[in-house]
Amino acid sequence: MYGDSISAGYGMTIEESWPYLLNETFIVEESEINLINESISGETTGGGLARIENVLKRHQLVQDDWLIIELGGNDGLRGFPTTTIKRNLTQMITKLKANNVNIAIMQIKIPPNYGKRYTTMFEGLYPALAEQFDIPIMPFFMDSIAINPSYMLQDGIHPNKSAQVIIRDIMKPAIEKLITDN
Repeated sequence: MYGDSISAGYGMTIEESWPYLLNETFIVEESEINLINESISGETTGGGLARIENVLKRHQLVQDDWLIIELGGNDGLRGFPTTTIKRNLTQMITKLKANNVNIAIMQIKIPPNYGKRYTTMFEGLYPALAEQFDIPIMPFFMDSIAINPSYMLQDGIHPNKSAQVIIRDIMKPAIEKLITDN
């Protein structure tokens, strides 16, 4: 998982985050899936691009490995130009493809307070990149979480501890399907 605070477990310990919980589930089930979480709170697509080479080297990703990009939310919340976000994601995808790593990109959504035009342009980046590079797009797992205040921290942006198990349960079949279907 290559994302931002949503996958880094903002406001909680690593052991409470959904990627950790999901990997523990894979271990208990004796699955061949090993989920590594390289998510960082506050990460932008620029930050993700800057560290992708080190991640590739550190984990020695190979042809059968997958990297799921869950980045762009912080860019959108800061109102970064969509051209910049697209350029950063394109460069990440290109580097990963050059290293024969399987890539999936997650649809990212932002609150509508940035206006219809920006929100539409931002959210449209993800399916367009998936089509351009012929890579799978995964649905945004926060759709059913963000609408329930009991699953959110007071900031209204980050899922709380109780949401982590729900996100784990949403992502488990999505990741298993991604790996078996591709």
